[in-house]
Amino acid sequence: MAIIITKKHLIPFFLLSLLISCNSPQIAGIKVESDSRSISKSYKKPVFTTDIRLEKIKDIAPQMHALIEEHAKERHIPGVTYGIVVDTNLVVASATGMLDISKELPAKTSSAFRIASMSKSFTAMAIMKLRDEGKLSLTDPAVNYIPEMGGLEYLTADSPDITIENLMTMTAGFPEDNPWGDRQLDETDQMLLDLLADGIAFSNPPSYTFEYSNTGYALLGNIISRVSGMPYQRYIKENILMPLGMKHTYWEYANIPKEQLAIGYRWEDDQWKLEPMLHDGSYGAMGGLITSIEDFSKYVSFHLSAWPPRSDPESGPVKRSTLREMHTPQFPTLNTGATDFNNKPCATVSGYGYGLGIHTNCKGLKLVRHGGALPGFGSNYVFYPDYGIGIMAFGNLTYTAPWPLKKIEKLLFETLELEPRKLPISDILRERKQQVKQLIKGWNPELEQELLAENFYMDKSREHRMAEAKGIFDKAGTVLEIEEIVPYNQLRGRFKISTEKGFINVFFTLTPEKEAKLQQLTLSFEPNSQKK
Repeated sequence: MAIIITKKHLIPFFLLSLLISCNSPQIAGIKVESDSRSISKSYKKPVFTTDIRLEKIKDIAPQMHALIEEHAKERHIPGVTYGIVVDTNLVVASATGMLDISKELPAKTSSAFRIASMSKSFTAMAIMKLRDEGKLSLTDPAVNYIPEMGGLEYLTADSPDITIENLMTMTAGFPEDNPWGDRQLDETDQMLLDLLADGIAFSNPPSYTFEYSNTGYALLGNIISRVSGMPYQRYIKENILMPLGMKHTYWEYANIPKEQLAIGYRWEDDQWKLEPMLHDGSYGAMGGLITSIEDFSKYVSFHLSAWPPRSDPESGPVKRSTLREMHTPQFPTLNTGATDFNNKPCATVSGYGYGLGIHTNCKGLKLVRHGGALPGFGSNYVFYPDYGIGIMAFGNLTYTAPWPLKKIEKLLFETLELEPRKLPISDILRERKQQVKQLIKGWNPELEQELLAENFYMDKSREHRMAEAKGIFDKAGTVLEIEEIVPYNQLRGRFKISTEKGFINVFFTLTPEKEAKLQQLTLSFEPNSQKK
């Protein structure tokens, strides 16, 4: 049915539209300012119960250095520089070997190494900053910004348009292009556009699966340039590097003092051979940055600053929530053949976020990482958000990891026994725990009226709940101690009741109502014979 608006209806219709637009923040294009939102004053962020990370990590500096030296010797890496960050502090930093063999220049923590694909997260961060500023959307088709992509031949008729997010998450359908892409680093913008004009070969339809693509990140660099109106190198320098104080991070190796520049090598015929140094170019967005451990530690610290969520003032080039988006995996996969740092089976869920790889293993250890490899160089960094710790290492040997990561992780998490942050108990969870404890022993009608959500007895009758609880307490015997609640989040938790014959496990969940009530409660008995 058509709606006809006559001239006499136009003014009332306009006023109605204006009123709706002013009072409905859900309407597209209306932005609600963050400072206008109501923020909880009761939220407690996760914290370290006993924080001696700094002291512990300083103590293992000699073992860390020995591991790096041994690895460099075994892999014939001329020079390695490395560091460990705790929150905002570069706690351990050192180097071994040579920066430049012919000049006999030793590697230092101030030496400038090409970090290759570790550059990708800078490119992704620039895209996210432009997104936050409303200058693009991740769901926008990339062709909106690079019209030259309009001539691409997709594999299937049902292929969706390639979006900016596809390029960031390596799901555009482009083929894996290592090591071909590495050799394109110094190509011109025209070369990239010619590649599009000639047509890119697809290995998959877009949004179908992950496949590593340097070309996708080169296109992101092109989008940054077009949207910002300046070369992406300059945009990243002015909007990310300088705000973080990274004054010794470069795009072009020719601009670096020779006594600071790491020279790249490959190991062949039992000797080191020079690799050609590539100039900066259109593929720089996928792997062009050159930096030092001292400078890069500031970048790792910034990523760590995103955790945990909290109400502190923002202080970075992008918001903490934006960083956490970057740390969220897309298209995650389960690797059942993965092993832990003791080489024991430990399945891992892995996925690529925005310029970063994210992994969570069978023990719940989450790490965010990226490696980098170009002719003459190999680099890596890993940070552990729940621990506030980041590690990084750069080397100057072609495609060679500069460290024995599993041995380092064993040092950190087994030898040092580092503990993650713990979530404090929310006030409402603590209050409800006391009420749940009273409920399951007495089933007081007045307490039930105050505590229970409307669904509680609909899901299981009062009689059945009372009988179940009585049966469990009869099996358990005398109550000895009620343990502290372990929170899962602000509104869910579990606690144990220690008894003469075992444990009663109590789990409960609260409703999303303002005065959160008990919507789910499960009890189970764990006899002494099953105690761990």
